[in-house]
Amino acid sequence: MKFRGIIFANLFRKKIRLILTIGSFTIALVLFGFLATVKTAFSQGVEMAEGANRLIVVNRISIIQPLPLKYRERILRIPGVKSITHDNWFGGIYQDEKNFFPQFVIDVENQRKVFPELAVPEDQWQAFVSDRQGAIAGEDLIKRFGWKIGDRIPIKGTIFGGSNTWEFNLVGVYHVTRPQDPKNQFWFQWDYFQESLPDRIKGNAGWYVLRIENSDDAVRISKAIDDQFANSPFETRTATESSFAAGWAKQLGNIEFLIISIGTIVFFTLLLVTGNTMAITVRERTAELAVFKAVGYSDRFIMFLVMAESLVVAIVGGGLGLGLAKLFTILMGDPTGGWLPYFHLHGRSMLLGFGLAVLAGAVSGLLPAIGAMRLRVVDAMRRV
Repeated sequence: MKFRGIIFANLFRKKIRLILTIGSFTIALVLFGFLATVKTAFSQGVEMAEGANRLIVVNRISIIQPLPLKYRERILRIPGVKSITHDNWFGGIYQDEKNFFPQFVIDVENQRKVFPELAVPEDQWQAFVSDRQGAIAGEDLIKRFGWKIGDRIPIKGTIFGGSNTWEFNLVGVYHVTRPQDPKNQFWFQWDYFQESLPDRIKGNAGWYVLRIENSDDAVRISKAIDDQFANSPFETRTATESSFAAGWAKQLGNIEFLIISIGTIVFFTLLLVTGNTMAITVRERTAELAVFKAVGYSDRFIMFLVMAESLVVAIVGGGLGLGLAKLFTILMGDPTGGWLPYFHLHGRSMLLGFGLAVLAGAVSGLLPAIGAMRLRVVDAMRRV
């Protein structure tokens, strides 16, 4: 740029003030990055859901209430249902309560038909099928605990089987085909689970998941399922996977509103700080700007000079803040111990943050730049 030397000379005139101003942008963008990451973590279930192609069937009262296994065949007979599986939450403890990770009892026969995006090598899957105590873990879970195939995994029961310790043989690792899919689940066999339960609670599933032939039939199939079991001891509530995930996220509060509110306050404060800094800078250089005008530089050049300084500060501070936020999220990993495993700062969030930083720099420099542009040489000389 032709006037790069002038711009940087003015910026480095007050080095401490420059560092503090860039620092304010950096801190604001680090905070933005963390907030965006938290929002992504809370909404990851919605993002990984398959829209209307997959339906979730739960007990109408609560997801913690069971559904009879005999519902499976009745649901499967509804026109448009392609495949169905059932799952159950286990909720055990591995070594320490802090070592939380999702543990699911799965229907071995139908799991892969309904969840094809969670891939297991065929030889490992066959080993899982043939081993009553076999288990499969996600790739992130393997890395987290340093497990390897062949390990014996003890998990202490908390909900089922009293406080007994359940022993599992790790025979496989599942891998995801989409970056937003969960990589920290632990699966084991339904038959092993059922044979260890008291007779009074056998024959029930936690929930059903089904794939349908056509997503346009989602509403019809959902209504057919719920109508079929209406007024029964175990009424159902059926929704698309994305709707179910969105409703689950809303139970944790309006995270998006909270994040937007905090972000708005931060950027408004940033505008005030940067705008005040640029106004002081222009005031200190009144005589210098008057000389520029006196030797023939146009009003637009003066405006460009002030705006360019503000934008450089915003670009440097914003880029540094987003870079630090990305680095921290990579190094920090999952700080919730498995509750919200998808901690990732998306590229689109970084672009949005950088755009907001540039916008803040432009807006905060606009009024001082307009004031400098309108400055008359005679009035400026009188202030010296």
